[in-house]
Amino acid sequence: MRSVPLGPSGPAVPAVVAGMMRIDDKSDAEVRELYEAARSAGIDFFDHADIYARELHSAERRFSEALALGSSERAEIRLQTKAGIVREGPYFDFSYEHIVASVDESLRALKTDYVDVLLLHRPDALVEPDEVARAFDELEAAGKVRAFGVSNHTPRQIDLLRTAVRQPIVANQVQLSVAHAPIVAQGLAMNMESTPQSAVLDGGGLVDYCRLEGITLQAWSPLQGTKGNGVFLGDPAYAELNAVIDDLAARYRVTPIAIAVAWITRHPAGMQVVLGTTTPGRVIDAAAGADVVLTRAEWYALVRAAGYVVP
Repeated sequence: MRSVPLGPSGPAVPAVVAGMMRIDDKSDAEVRELYEAARSAGIDFFDHADIYARELHSAERRFSEALALGSSERAEIRLQTKAGIVREGPYFDFSYEHIVASVDESLRALKTDYVDVLLLHRPDALVEPDEVARAFDELEAAGKVRAFGVSNHTPRQIDLLRTAVRQPIVANQVQLSVAHAPIVAQGLAMNMESTPQSAVLDGGGLVDYCRLEGITLQAWSPLQGTKGNGVFLGDPAYAELNAVIDDLAARYRVTPIAIAVAWITRHPAGMQVVLGTTTPGRVIDAAAGADVVLTRAEWYALVRAAGYVVP
């Protein structure tokens, strides 16, 4: 498994992350099989959130109860979780009290003393950076959180947090796939007035901003498109894209899901791909994509086949 740096100064982390959003209804054996498949593929990074699954923190509890990791095995992996969405509201809460309480409950659910990464889960329009900084400082000093990041934030929203937060923002988790790529494709159509693709949807140069600031982009929904049935692999709505993917999969002797991953990991920003599948075989197939290095011609062919303008 190829690795990428997490944040401006490392550490090295796998280019593919196992997302745990859909494990709530899985048996102990199924969760263990999924975990073992990820580990066998070189994935030691597991993504959670407080709001995932049926009840608050229930997917985190399912993970810890099914695996019952000892301290030595816990030290071999990285656990990432998120806080800030009040699902029952629905609204967002980046207050000191909410962040600290959510992390404490995540630690209880995960049965661990610390999480490796905490992400603020979507922007809170009422954010007070001093409140976030107070929470981060307390969680770091207590050894409960080792690194901090955000999810779905624009460059200016990150800059606002950084007026008070002293810890590096190591990651920004955003939606990205070859079939849902406005943060990448917008720059290709810059200043092309008649092309909707040229519209700035990410607050302005998010990918370049993260590269400049050493913030690792984590791509969620790497198989989702914007038309058809959601997942673009095998969907007739993406016939041209699937034809190119299938050709590349045959050329590199991998499965189509690996090519979908390879398109993201080929980008020099050093992105992580957050998988949502709970099928062990698909995790292994997808992880293989991190080691496929597409040529420039192949990468751009996928962009064109997805329907984006390459001038």
